[in-house]
Parts: sequence; structure tokens; C-alpha cells
Amino acid sequence: MSTTTQNLTGQSILAGISTTGTGRAVHGYNPATNEPLEPAYSLIDEQQLKTATAAAAEAFESFRSLDPAKHADFLDAIADNIEAVGTELVARAMAETGLPEARLTGERGRTTGQLRLFAKVVRQGDQHGVRVDPAMPDRKPAPRVDIRQRKIAVGPVAVFGASNFPLAFSTAGGDTASAFAAGCPVVFKAHNAHPGTSEIVGQAITKAVADLGLQPGVFSLVYGPGASIGQALVADPAIKAVGFTGSRSGGTALMATAAARPEPIPVYAEMSSINPVIFFEGALAQDPDAQAQAYLASVAGSSGQLCTAPGLVFVPVGEAGDAFAQAVSGQAPNTAGQTMLTAGIYKSWNQGVEALGGQEGVELLGRGVEGSGENAPAPTIYSSNVEQLLSNPVLQDEIFGAASLVIRYANAEELKTALTKLEGQLTATLQLTDSDHEAAAAVIPTLETKVGRILVNGWPTGVEVGHAMVHGGPFPATSDSQTTSVGTLAIERFLRPVAYQNFPDGLLPKPIGTDNSWNLTRRIDGTLKIAGE
Repeated sequence: MSTTTQNLTGQSILAGISTTGTGRAVHGYNPATNEPLEPAYSLIDEQQLKTATAAAAEAFESFRSLDPAKHADFLDAIADNIEAVGTELVARAMAETGLPEARLTGERGRTTGQLRLFAKVVRQGDQHGVRVDPAMPDRKPAPRVDIRQRKIAVGPVAVFGASNFPLAFSTAGGDTASAFAAGCPVVFKAHNAHPGTSEIVGQAITKAVADLGLQPGVFSLVYGPGASIGQALVADPAIKAVGFTGSRSGGTALMATAAARPEPIPVYAEMSSINPVIFFEGALAQDPDAQAQAYLASVAGSSGQLCTAPGLVFVPVGEAGDAFAQAVSGQAPNTAGQTMLTAGIYKSWNQGVEALGGQEGVELLGRGVEGSGENAPAPTIYSSNVEQLLSNPVLQDEIFGAASLVIRYANAEELKTALTKLEGQLTATLQLTDSDHEAAAAVIPTLETKVGRILVNGWPTGVEVGHAMVHGGPFPATSDSQTTSVGTLAIERFLRPVAYQNFPDGLLPKPIGTDNSWNLTRRIDGTLKIAGE
């Protein structure tokens, strides 16, 4: 199967079969020109969706039982196939999103890199989480029977593509890759703003499924309206968990559907975050001009369409804070807008900026210039104070795009009060020097209850994919603050523990077999036993 853009079909891929939908057709659009892109994509109906979910349920048992080597080979094969497409994938993504080539080339590398990282975890077998409490027949006053535990895949997973990451949070992105690593088939609902990009990657996954001889229901790619097909997908009894990245309204709608099912299922939704950045006196005293430049670059990068963009910045009242504010005001006109992902996202950004600018006590601090072409608004920075932030919930609304709000705080007590009243966030950033450690230490306990990742210096945009990363946080940043959607811990979302008590050797599943034929690291009677040692 070729994966070039010349072979785009405009069809869903239902368990390996390209299928024309019975519904209306949609196009991707070039957001820099608002021109439609070919081909048109036909949307499936709910009966056609059943083909995908039923095939996923049928493929589940064989897929979750793969040995570590073949399981990992599957993830590696997807990465290889994505890279084999070459520059055509990036070119199509550029046309559909307006994102620059360098950004998308890096995103493609992140996509294949996380697939290979998860393959390494699978090859080691870490996701099985084996624990063994050996029998103690002579224990007094009562003997202990043999008890073994492993984690198993929960079942087929519905994954929804994100608008702002057409590769890394899309068809083969983090949710799909982590579900595959857990042993779960995936039914992927493509984002209608970049359908061609999704199909190219969908073909790459489908090729890997076929080449490794897996059941075709391991993966399906569907195009359909979110209000009907998306809801039907979450309501389908074959689906056992959901991965979603998008708006708060979209995520909570899926959560409601999942909770209302006869068998409720978890929804792991990443939704809304304004990612507070806190400046302390020492950090501003060093070089306010450089800090302002870095701030504006973080706000404007990718037109601000990043889930970790700094939408709220706390700056102290006083000379150092005034110098920073003046630097932002002076440098903002040199900041150019970039093309947003869609005309609809641009419209929502414009409405959000107008709403924020119209609030009492909110003033314009600086505005950039519009970019060339359509849907490229001027980055906009407002300013206000803690009193307004605490009294007006509009000041905490996420504006998805290049806009941010500077809040001036009078003292440490006022800062802590403001942080206590914030909603849940993905990140918080502390801008500090050695002289600020005491002030920072006073707010860290509060931030720990509000965010999933706390940074010192730097800026929150940019998320490393690794073993220690947490990309999550309390609601509304995510629907489940105990999880992450980035990094190897993301696999845990799609697993659940099962204990096996007093099983004869012949009935034990391979991961917990007495002979440890898969050579897995295990926790034996509470002590970690590393494979091979």
C-alpha cells in the first residue's frame, strides 16, 4: 500500500477497507487563503461506524495477547511507515493547517519518536506491571496462597484528533500510540480540519497492521460529524475508554455521554488551560527587555495555538514590574501574527479577545501586527490586577491563540490568594533567581494542587516526551488529574490490574508465569527483581 498524497481517497478506513461514507462531504481548507483542498471526504453514518467498532472488539483478544517482540515491532513499523512517506506528509499538513514546515517536521519527529519510545517500553514489558506474592503454606496463624497481579488492556479505545497538532496529537499521536502500547485497538475519529494528513498517517498504520499479520480491526480511521458520529463512538458498547484533546465544551460533552452509558467508561480529555507564569522581583531586575522578548515569543509562537501557551502572567507592582510592562508594550508592535489553523478558530479567538478587552479594569498593554494572508491576527496583550482577576471569571477564560493577560500583584499574600483561586492548569512557571527562592517556596505547595507540571525559568510551550513528563492537571485542564497524555505513563490510562489467586502453572498467563518466559521485570513479595539480573 502506497502512502503518498496522490493516493488520497477521501474515504474512511474501516478495519483495513477504504469506505465511502453515506453522509455529506467535507474538505480541508488552506487557512492562509480559505481555499478548499481536494479530495472531498465523505462522512460515515452510525451503521458504518458499527463496522469499525465491531471489528475492534473482534481484534481485541489477539492484539492484547501479542508477545512483547511482535507488539513492539508493530509500533516501530508505524514509525517507519510515517517516515517513508517523506516530505509529502509535511506538505499536506502545511496546506491544511498553515503551520510552518520547520514546526511540522519537528512534530513528525516527535510522533515517530514517541512511537519508538513506547515500543521500547513494550519490548521490556514494563506495562504489564507484574507483582507476585508467593505462597506461604507455613505462615501462622494462617497460610498465604500464591497471588499474582498484572495489568491488562481495557479494550477498544476511541481517540479524537486534535486541531492544533495534526501529527503528534492526531492519527498516530500520543493517545493512539499509548492505547496501542497498552494492547488496545483504536477507532480514530479524524479532525475534519486536516483530513488529508489524517488519511496519510492512517494508511501508514493500516499498512503496519497488514504487514505484521494483525487482525484489521486493530485500527480504523473514521470521518464524521462530532455531534453525531463522535457521540455515537463514545456511546458504542464496544468502546471501553476515550482519548480526547480539544475544547472544554467538546470534552465535557463526551464525558457526559460516557457517564450516561449503561456501562460508564473513562474519558481522558485534555481541554482548557491558561498556564500561569509568575515573575518574582529578582528575575525581573536582571533584564526586563529580554524577559519581555521571550514572553512575546512564547505567546505568538504557532499563533498561540498550543495547550501550554502562557495566557496569564503575574508581575509584581513596582519599578521592576513597570519596566517589564513597558518593555512588553514597546516590543509588541514588532510581533507579527501567524496563520491560525482554521477560520473558525480565528473567529473564536477574535471573540475572546474582544470579550477580554471589554471587561472592567482590563487595559491593552501591547498589540502586534497582523500577518500576511487570511486568519493571521495580531498578537494581543492585556493587563489588569488581582482584584479584577478574583472578581471576574472572564479573566480566567482560555483564549486559544496569541493573546495573554498580565496581572500585577502587590505582595506575596496577594499573589498566593490569586493562585489559590485559579482553575486547574496544565503548567505553572516560576521566573526566578537565587534571591527569589524563599518567595517561590511559599507558592509551590499551592501550585502543586493546581497544575500537572511546574517549571522554573524558561517558558511552558514545548513538552518533552519521556518517562517523567506529566501533561495533565486538575479540571478543566483535563478530565482526570491522575493521568498524563504525554510520556510513557500515558499507557497506564488504558490498563487495569487483575489478580490471579492460587492458579496452577498451566493456567497462568505468560506475563505472570512461574518460568517468566517473557523475561519481565517483576515485583516479588514487594522487592523489585530486574529482568536479566
